[in-house]
Amino acid sequence: MSDHAPRVGRRALLAGLAAVPLLGGCGNDAPAAPPRPRRDESTPRTERIAYGGQPDQFGELTFPATRDLPRGAVVVVHGGFWRAGTDLTIMRPVVDALVAANFAVWNIEYRTVDAGGGWPSTFDDVAMATDHLATLRSTRLDLRRLVTLGHSAGGHLAAWLAMRATLAPGDPGATPVVRPAGVVSLAGVVSLAGVLDLAGGTLLGDGAVADLVAATPGADPARFRATSPLEAVPLGVPSVCVHGTADAVVPLSQSEDFVAAATAAGDRSELVRIEGADHLQLIDTAHPGWAAELQAVERLSTPA
Repeated sequence: MSDHAPRVGRRALLAGLAAVPLLGGCGNDAPAAPPRPRRDESTPRTERIAYGGQPDQFGELTFPATRDLPRGAVVVVHGGFWRAGTDLTIMRPVVDALVAANFAVWNIEYRTVDAGGGWPSTFDDVAMATDHLATLRSTRLDLRRLVTLGHSAGGHLAAWLAMRATLAPGDPGATPVVRPAGVVSLAGVVSLAGVLDLAGGTLLGDGAVADLVAATPGADPARFRATSPLEAVPLGVPSVCVHGTADAVVPLSQSEDFVAAATAAGDRSELVRIEGADHLQLIDTAHPGWAAELQAVERLSTPA
């Protein structure tokens, strides 16, 4: 009898403890911490990143919706004859299509001619934006074979980024971090209806070239040599110039003349004509011509 009583008491005590909710050691009614939400990997992730202190000195970095390493990185540059009124949002469908093809994309904004840009600020901004990639600490950003892609005036700037290694000290964009065969290596240029011969394009866009360079070829030929891709060949990287045969904004001859000059200078350069396409259809990813543009990026970003 005396041995049985303690055992009953212990059972009652344990049953009572089991009925008391555990509160993390606290004798209050504090709620349990909510479960940590799972990161959504079903959609691409875009981050707005400033590369300078001015309002237009920023870009949008987008990674594919996968944890795997993207197949490469692309700098995207919008056009608009280097003037205000067009910004990086016009290139978002192109960004989406590149990201869907498993590329990381840096879509950049820059100061335009009538918003604090022009010579030399527009060039400084595009150079800073591209070099800023080297400062980003991301294990998913492979910068060993970087491709630049731009449309119209952005095609000019995308090709200008490839000629920075040829610039003289003091020129805007000289001494680039991103350069051919560098630690952050520029692998090639895709120009979509780009203005690649500035001296030959002075009549385009109601004087847009003169507004950008703040000079004429006759008055300051050195400035045109520092800004016009055609005058800088060989660039030292391969290029693909895609142009619509029905383009009434930037003539097909801009791409034809550049490819001829680049090839003659020893660069690997290719002209892709999109039959019947106008100027804006080159950034319409639903247009049949987009397949050729994506293939150009894929070829340039793949080691030979």
